[in-house]
Amino acid sequence: MKPLKYLAGYPAETLQQVQSLIDAGRLGELLARRYPAGHEVRSDKALFDYTQDLKLRFLRNAEPLSKVCFDAKLKVIQHALGTHTRASRVQGSKLKSKREIRIAGLFKEAPAEFLKMIVVHELAHLKELDHNKAFYQLCQHMEPGYGQLEFDLRLYLTQQDLLAGAAA
Repeated sequence: MKPLKYLAGYPAETLQQVQSLIDAGRLGELLARRYPAGHEVRSDKALFDYTQDLKLRFLRNAEPLSKVCFDAKLKVIQHALGTHTRASRVQGSKLKSKREIRIAGLFKEAPAEFLKMIVVHELAHLKELDHNKAFYQLCQHMEPGYGQLEFDLRLYLTQQDLLAGAAA
């Protein structure tokens, strides 16, 4: 069984089920059936508006966002599907803080649910910096199916790797 790098840490039984789907050539079909719809968020402005809508709905009191954009330089291999940064600088006698969210460019073409999951993940970092219990509870509050979406995103990334390997 070839190592499934996006599924490290999952139980052996789960890995075997995924490997069975891969061996039968049914992983892509399963994902396409489960997530048939894309999304219309193609530009950085549209992504900013999409993120702001979610932020206003769930995190009204969180710090404002200065920038939200797709970033083609984020590499899945380096475990970065999205990033959030905070930059503080002094302007005169005031301390100014800027918050940015960058989403990997692959989400322009990913199913709508995966885009929402990664945006929810990065928004949760506005309140919780660490991946702790409170962080995942906040993600679950903003997207009730968060846990399943995270797993399915890992399957999607595995499928993308398989397609890239077949094309090479």
